[in-house]
Amino acid sequence: MTEDAPEQRMADDDAQSADADAPQPSTREAEASGGAESPLDELRREADEYRDRLFRLAAELENVRKRAARDVENARKYGFERLAQALLPVRDSLEAGLAAGASADVETLLEGKRATLRLLDSALEQVGIAELDPEGEPFDPEKHEAMTTQPSTTAEPNTVVTVVQKGYAIHDRLLRPARVVVARAPDAPD
Repeated sequence: MTEDAPEQRMADDDAQSADADAPQPSTREAEASGGAESPLDELRREADEYRDRLFRLAAELENVRKRAARDVENARKYGFERLAQALLPVRDSLEAGLAAGASADVETLLEGKRATLRLLDSALEQVGIAELDPEGEPFDPEKHEAMTTQPSTTAEPNTVVTVVQKGYAIHDRLLRPARVVVARAPDAPD
């Protein structure tokens, strides 16, 4: 144990004597108030309660932040799990088609390709991907990409007459617009 410096001991003694000189509530005052807290003690107690609440809320917020970060990481890592599971039968079908390709006739190979395409369509549907085939529909620049226009006497102007490449949407979000040829009014004869 170290010896306190003489100045420190004198300061401690002064502090103790100041505490002793401070007015202390008398026993009679404490009894008269029924042991009730002074306003300062009540405010200190409330401050302690608020500090405790603050620490608990801060800890809860940190836990929510960590949980959200973990959920985002898991979504990034495993978000395509449903799609991957839906695509595995398509891969299996392609492998079987390649294995049978050497000994199968053309009609059997075509039927295998059709079956594989049906499997792929089913897989895309399972994950919410829909095909956009707008032939005969009015042209919508939000969903379609016009490749060219073509004069037509049978179709209304600004109507899709040919789909060059189908479009796709996932739920309500466009993945790829359909590439289309749009009808226009027939050219006027000279």
